Formats: sequence, C-alpha cells, structure tokens
Amino acid sequence: MTTRDTDTGGVLESMILPALQRGQYTVRTQVVIGQRIGRGKHKIDAIATKGERSVLVSLKWQQVGGTAEQKVPFEVICLAEALRTGSPFAAAYLVLGGEGWSLRQFYVGGGLDQYLKDADRVRVLTLESFIARANTGQL
Repeated sequence: MTTRDTDTGGVLESMILPALQRGQYTVRTQVVIGQRIGRGKHKIDAIATKGERSVLVSLKWQQVGGTAEQKVPFEVICLAEALRTGSPFAAAYLVLGGEGWSLRQFYVGGGLDQYLKDADRVRVLTLESFIARANTGQL
C-alpha cells in the first residue's frame, strides 16, 4: 500500500513566500488566529501585511484526486467566520495549488457563494492567480 504525501503544504508555502516578499508584504506563517467552529485552534498558513492592511492566506494542495477538495467548503466557512468576528483582517484568500482538483473552476468561480453564508468575502484563487496578485502587491 502506498502512503500519501501529506507534507505538500510546505512546498506550496515555499512557492508563495517569494511572491509575497516581492510584493513588499511582511509575512508570518502558521499563526493561530482564534478558534475554528467546533474544532479547536484555527491556525492560518500565512498572514500577509502591507502597511495597515493584513490578509489571511490559507493554502490547499491537491496533486491527485483526494480529500483536500472536500475540505474547501469548511475552510471557506472558517475563513469567513474569522473575518466576520471583528478580526483585524481586511480579506482572506484560499489558494488552490496542484492539478488534482476536479472542482477547481467551481471553487474559483464563486460556486460556493450561493451555498455558504459570507463565502463571497473569501477569495478562492488558483496558485497562479494568487502569485500574480501577491507579486504586484494587490492583495
């Protein structure tokens, strides 16, 4: 039986950090920002700050079909809740990397907006779109 590679998040994180730095963001990684609904601590992959504006960045990697895809709606709910509860964060981004997403277009196209409260406050982007925004300081 082959084992699944569950450490791909570190690879994705190392791919976005240079883009954030080039966009002149200060970055903190693996930061606890509060409580997840019904699940304990909410640890965010990165907080990017530029001037007075701080944004949350959550990363999901899906190299082949699997369970990461099913975690996207819950992550959107948690990020929307973090923004809604009077946090100091201006925005939240959920970055989808890898080629194993069968629902990528649905997610990045706002498909969850009609199903989840405040989902429209969380931007779901492909890795490439996120890097283009981060690079130019436009998060």
